Amino acid sequence: MLTIRPPQASDHAAWDALYQGYARFYQVEQSAEMRDRVWGWLFDAAHECKCLMAFDTAGKAIGLAHFRAFARPLSATTGGFLDDLFVDPEARGSKAGTQLIEAIKAYGAQKNWSVIRWITADNNYRARTAYDKIAARTAWITYDIKL
Repeated sequence: MLTIRPPQASDHAAWDALYQGYARFYQVEQSAEMRDRVWGWLFDAAHECKCLMAFDTAGKAIGLAHFRAFARPLSATTGGFLDDLFVDPEARGSKAGTQLIEAIKAYGAQKNWSVIRWITADNNYRARTAYDKIAARTAWITYDIKL
């Protein structure tokens, strides 16, 4: 049985290690300063970024998810956006990712969100196999303008 909960101050090192793993997976250069900024957001009640972490039966942190609310003007609703989802490679198959998403769904239901949405890399086949079981893939294509 996994435990899914928001991070506590004492989880900083474990969260940091997981978030570094996430950045490595997506080949994103990330500094300790950047991670410290995100960690601060997680404890700022006024900041939109939220976090849940997954812990195994021994209490070891094995996964994290960052998410936030977003406005959906066309439907006049608020949705939830899952920004980051990462499970330690040694814990893959533990259902930690699925349980993190389920916990975000429960949070969203409490907040009356209309949808939980996320993106993933096209070549993230293992995660996509799991996502295809719990969510509907959309036809939308994502664009970025770097500023």
